[in-house]
Amino acid sequence: MLRISKLADYGTIVMVYLAEHNDKLCSARDISANTHISMPTVSKLLKHLTSAKLLTSVRGVSGGYLLQRDARAISLADIIYALDNTRGLTECSHEPNDCTLQSVCHVKGNWRIISQMINDALKSVSLEVFSNSSLNRDSQNNSLLKLKFAIDSAINSKKKIEI
Repeated sequence: MLRISKLADYGTIVMVYLAEHNDKLCSARDISANTHISMPTVSKLLKHLTSAKLLTSVRGVSGGYLLQRDARAISLADIIYALDNTRGLTECSHEPNDCTLQSVCHVKGNWRIISQMINDALKSVSLEVFSNSSLNRDSQNNSLLKLKFAIDSAINSKKKIEI
């Protein structure tokens, strides 16, 4: 099964917390206490997310962190890729590498297509949508439901990869 790293998972939790409290600066200590993620891990996440220009850091006694952009302008892909350097499902599905099978591989293109579909899916879900705990699964306007429908359609359509 495909999985994102624990660090990326925790990063989404921190970003959701900040999206829900974006009207005020949030200290690392507050984030740690309210998300139940250890302080060293929160510090590491905040450093990476700030370096990726997803967060603004304000120093000082009354400092803290804020989203650098509106939650509608931050995607799950932005968060995950800020914390996980790997973007492809396989070594060769994102960028050239030193794979010894590269010259004879017949599935590399298929992995690239699948990786791109997952990347597009992650880009299509904003932090705002992801952080909305009151999402109604039956709603026609639910972005996550639309995403699921789009993925299901792609899998079942002519885009299906025939091997």
